[in-house]
Amino acid sequence: MFNSLLPTNTISLQFYNDQYDDQLKNYFLADEHLKFTGLPIENIEKCVIEADRHAILILSNNDVAGFFVLHGWDGVRQYSDNKNAILLRAFSVDTNFQGKGIAKHSLNLLPSFVKANFPKRDEIILGVNHKNITAQHVYLKSGFIDKGIRVMGRKGELFIMHMDLV
Repeated sequence: MFNSLLPTNTISLQFYNDQYDDQLKNYFLADEHLKFTGLPIENIEKCVIEADRHAILILSNNDVAGFFVLHGWDGVRQYSDNKNAILLRAFSVDTNFQGKGIAKHSLNLLPSFVKANFPKRDEIILGVNHKNITAQHVYLKSGFIDKGIRVMGRKGELFIMHMDLV
């Protein structure tokens, strides 16, 4: 089976807008991924209510391939005392797009996206479930650092990872 990686220039990050709602309604995550994260539609609803949550789409040739939320201080303060940090949460890649390098490419685009759209932020942090080994490896390969900070989350122990934006 031929499984090619997509070139970086076909992947882009964009703030959510409702023109993608039909694709988001068909967004699919296998059960093994749903135990660690929620579907985009659920997270978009939270973003509408909370002004410091920002829904971000990962696009592959204008198709929704993935999703995540960037959350300000209200999210960060559970994991860090850095008021200039931003929290990456609810990161996922649609099951139909997995295995194509989209997660890694989108995470490589993330620092530039944050600097351009949130210029006062100097750090990206995230919490990854201790059982989600695949995600841990992707985050580490994409430049996040595990400083040994552990926090109990709703679904078990979280490893808190960091990426400096200097």
